[in-house]
Amino acid sequence: MTFTEDLARQTDDLWQQIHAMPFNREMAAGTLRRDVFQGYIVQDAHYLEGFARALSLAAAKAPTATVLAQLAGSASGAISVERALHAHYMGLFGVSDTAFTRIQPSAACDHYLSFLLRTAALGDFPEAVAALLPCFWIYREVGREIAGQSQPGNPYAAWIDTYSGEAFDQSVARMLSLTDTLGADADGPTRARMERAFRRACWHEWRFWDSAYRMENWAQPPEARHSLAEPTGTPVGVA
Repeated sequence: MTFTEDLARQTDDLWQQIHAMPFNREMAAGTLRRDVFQGYIVQDAHYLEGFARALSLAAAKAPTATVLAQLAGSASGAISVERALHAHYMGLFGVSDTAFTRIQPSAACDHYLSFLLRTAALGDFPEAVAALLPCFWIYREVGREIAGQSQPGNPYAAWIDTYSGEAFDQSVARMLSLTDTLGADADGPTRARMERAFRRACWHEWRFWDSAYRMENWAQPPEARHSLAEPTGTPVGVA
């Protein structure tokens, strides 16, 4: 069993919940509400910017130029694919650059990015890579599953095609290979840190989708005068 196969085994409970959650089931059926998906896409665009920064922090810690190039290549491939997807849907939904900048990251998005950036900045290189892996790997697996269930005319076909496509698959394969190499070379304490980081990131993947489906924003105390994000009553991600 490879290191990443063992990671998948250890987090099987979370993976099953992610595959079964309403957001992904309804996307596969093409019945996911448009406003829910719009909110998700806006938050995902915010997330991608922070994810790119975390990847850059991790790459700076790479032990060799070869590994640095491998991680940078994986990052570049995945990010270019996702940026094109976001641009497609932003245009479709009429979300301008100005409108996008007015929409703040949700609590779930902010929490996930804080975890990734902290791990990439303060953790060692193997731990950082393990924390970044679920964003690649889980999206590929969910994309593949939905692609096998989706029918022609699904309004979310562009999303499905992106994450079940060859370009994204190649980026994921490179990240899996790198993680397996790092895991095989790691000592016991390092492997334990990698496992904890991977599981926490899997939880954040579940939380991000769950929050988007519920259109959750920042919870406020009843008497709060100022919101941490958007004005009261403004749905997350809706311009």
